[in-house]
Amino acid sequence: MNLEEKYPKLFEKLEDKEVELRHLLNVDENYEDFDSEEYEFDFEEYNYVIYIAEPVQQALGEAKMDEFMVKLHDNDAFVNFLATERDLYGVKSTLSQEEITKLVLDQVEEIV
Repeated sequence: MNLEEKYPKLFEKLEDKEVELRHLLNVDENYEDFDSEEYEFDFEEYNYVIYIAEPVQQALGEAKMDEFMVKLHDNDAFVNFLATERDLYGVKSTLSQEEITKLVLDQVEEIV
């Protein structure tokens, strides 16, 4: 996937145009891990954890990050949504990891 072609508004705002997807955001499956206190999300309530990386945060700015968070919260794709920080969300969804990634990037592109 050519990210720059798919998300031209976002890439226009990025300082480094050579970024990879993992430099923009991470969508990870949330699972029960008895040895870690890393995530604050109950794996039964939130099956994915979304982290919005610094380049996207800078491209959006503080006010638009708040708007972005509200739009994700209100999105019907998420049964549960919890933002523990401005850049870290727990979600429950029937979508795949790839579909959530696309949804999040599409939302960023719309707002930026």
